[in-house]
Amino acid sequence: MNNIAVLPIILPLLAAIIVAFFPRKLQLVRFLSQGLSLIFLGVIGWITWKVYTGGIIVLQSGGWDAPFGISIVADYLSVLLVLTTFIIGAAAVFYAPHALSLEQESFYFYTFYFMLISGVSGAFLTGDLFNLFVFFEVLLMASYGLIILGNGKIQLRESLKYVLINLFSSMLFVTAVAFIYSAVGTVNLAQIAERVESAEQQGVLTAIGILLFFVFAVKAAIFPLYYWLPNSYVVPNPVVSALFGALLTKVGIYSIMRVFTLIFVHDTGLTHELFIWLAMFTMIFGAIGALSTNNVKLIITYNIIPAIGFILMGIGLHSEIGIAGSVYYLLHDMVIKGALFFLAGALIVAAGTKDLKKMSGVIHKYPLLGWMIFISALVLAGIPPFSGFIGKLLLLQGALAQEEYLLSIVALASSLLILFSMIRIFVEGVWGEESKLVTTEKKKVNRLTIPAVVLIAISIFMGIGAEYIYPHTETIAEMLMERTEYINSVLKE
Repeated sequence: MNNIAVLPIILPLLAAIIVAFFPRKLQLVRFLSQGLSLIFLGVIGWITWKVYTGGIIVLQSGGWDAPFGISIVADYLSVLLVLTTFIIGAAAVFYAPHALSLEQESFYFYTFYFMLISGVSGAFLTGDLFNLFVFFEVLLMASYGLIILGNGKIQLRESLKYVLINLFSSMLFVTAVAFIYSAVGTVNLAQIAERVESAEQQGVLTAIGILLFFVFAVKAAIFPLYYWLPNSYVVPNPVVSALFGALLTKVGIYSIMRVFTLIFVHDTGLTHELFIWLAMFTMIFGAIGALSTNNVKLIITYNIIPAIGFILMGIGLHSEIGIAGSVYYLLHDMVIKGALFFLAGALIVAAGTKDLKKMSGVIHKYPLLGWMIFISALVLAGIPPFSGFIGKLLLLQGALAQEEYLLSIVALASSLLILFSMIRIFVEGVWGEESKLVTTEKKKVNRLTIPAVVLIAISIFMGIGAEYIYPHTETIAEMLMERTEYINSVLKE
């Protein structure tokens, strides 16, 4: 039964191979991709239920016990993130036919899509550092294929920048893995956690931890390493931006959460205080960036950055309520960022432009789109009773409990800036008199809006139904802070 832990990795990888054989038969590939995505979502839902009712599932590949075999660990955190990944992926695969040109679709979009889902799932589920590096490379290879869909000069320039930055961070990652192996003699996360406590060279381990943090911070777009993200994520098609914004940066921040609650907990006075300061700068600078542009898609892209700051805030607090808030906010942001990029794509088609200054009155022809943008703005900003509010409330409770008053003020200020940047889209682009540029492609716009409606409905439930979801995030926080359940499950102690 433990073999089911590898299904979120294997199933989309097999699907990627299958659809690669039919690049020109788009109708068949669409049908297969949409059908398989829904089936896979059902399977992942079943695996999530098995974990939450029966406990952590650990697969040791080849029958070799940890630390000799490759460990796939489906714990309370990883399965919830994998489930959210497949929900966003399923929405994206229904959005794609209406957002992509026939040429873009036929250029192996669905193959790269399934590879991306497999890589992201593997990164969430792996139980050792080296295979975390491997799955990072899998998802990055898929992202390279997705980001070049198109033929603009700006897109090619930003794609090259994206590739070079990730190649550099991957080089540092494999170097950090080599250093930690030389220091403790293993790359298995659970065994590293055991050996770190008794290791003699604590200063060296702290330095390795900071190097790993640097690698993950590049991938998560944490201040000051977020400079590559806005232009790299704004140039692809909206469906690609949705996958990137909802999933890729979250793998980076998840890695920080996992590594710095499981392994590097021996010198929290240094590392976690650094996290708090970086979280504050990330929240503020990302929100200011969102106010500095009139490009609708770029506003949403910049709003990825402060969300990472909020999640890092809870990790830096290093308390159960702080971690619970980070997990809640992470799940919320994955869902709402996917919805926002879907809505941005629909709005650009409806308005006939990306420029807020040229938009107006879209709501008259497209009321569903208009009101979804308004609701999503409230969700993202953390207005009660939506999911963003629950995550931020937990984070603020954690900050105030530790008398982190400056952090609390910065978090509230960032939330106000985020709200203002999103309300600008509604007031300037959606409300008001109808612009002459507004198109009449009602059928296409509605089809682009529906996947976003599904994700927004999930986000609303996460807010209104917080009493059902919070106990699970609390359980995750307890597991991450205690560490013993994870370590014992992997090492069978």
